[in-house]
Amino acid sequence: MKILILKPSSLGDVVQALPVLRFLRLYLPKAEIYWWIDASLASLLDGDPDLTGVVRFERRRWVHPRYWPEIMESIRWMRSCGFDWVIDLQGLLRSAAFGWLARGDFLVGLDDSREGANAFYDLAVPRPSPLTHAVDWYLAVLKKLDVPTHSPFIWLAPQPRIATAMEARWPQKSARWIVLQPGARWANKRWPAGHFAKLVQELACRDSSLHFAIIGSASESPLGNAVQEACPGRSLNLCGQTTLPEMVEWIRRSMLLVTNDSGPMHVAAALNRPVVALFGPTDPRRTGPYGQWDHVLRLPLPCSPCLKSTCHRHPAHECLETLTPFMVLEQVSRLLTPPPAH
Repeated sequence: MKILILKPSSLGDVVQALPVLRFLRLYLPKAEIYWWIDASLASLLDGDPDLTGVVRFERRRWVHPRYWPEIMESIRWMRSCGFDWVIDLQGLLRSAAFGWLARGDFLVGLDDSREGANAFYDLAVPRPSPLTHAVDWYLAVLKKLDVPTHSPFIWLAPQPRIATAMEARWPQKSARWIVLQPGARWANKRWPAGHFAKLVQELACRDSSLHFAIIGSASESPLGNAVQEACPGRSLNLCGQTTLPEMVEWIRRSMLLVTNDSGPMHVAAALNRPVVALFGPTDPRRTGPYGQWDHVLRLPLPCSPCLKSTCHRHPAHECLETLTPFMVLEQVSRLLTPPPAH
């Protein structure tokens, strides 16, 4: 049995799709399973014990005609594999066409009616309900393939080598770390950096054992600086400083993550680390931290969730601007375990 999973991006979507891989491996222990993923995210899956191989999607390169021979080579390789199942969990025209070109025996995907992708599928699986979470929608694909989805599994396995290298680079000692994610792909999904800074100030005053690690991309480093300045002696601005596996291990070793609707939020949920998730324009019922919906903070405004990447209301970004640091502090305090008694 040979299986190809198509889920190239984004970080949060890939993490939410990982249970599909885990259940396939449990049900088909001898199957050869490959994953088609954007090259920028491939390190998340490199060396995964449940995968036979990772197929890199060179999105940034392949838009240029000079690299189109690489696309043809990738397609020829997939065809030579003779996949029994091709599972498209991206649901876009690009991924569906790539899956169709692989010429597997059976192509199944998401019936999302976006870009006409479902026209390529042998079976298109609809979202069970408008508010079905993404994880459960992906698992609905397995149910159509008669693959059981009720066994225990490890979502993201520990990486001791990465953890050891992290400790050498950033000695954590006995500090209790809170990880903060002030960035997000959409600007209007970002809780203000000033609010994050105020939250850090309050937490630092209340508990001297707490330290703060700010994560994000290199482009989000200015946000990280703004938060770090609230407590510079006990904060690390790691924006653009960590690899993807290092970011995962930072979250694994943290007490808690405070985050916007972002990829690291889904990493924390997969690691079963407590999450305080701050939502504005998006709907946590569909894309919130899986299994931690009661940890989501969202103001009940008539415009939220608008599902739009740009805010057109006045005052702008009201859904997150008016979510105060003290509201978030209250939720964080409920989830934080107290420091050990001296």
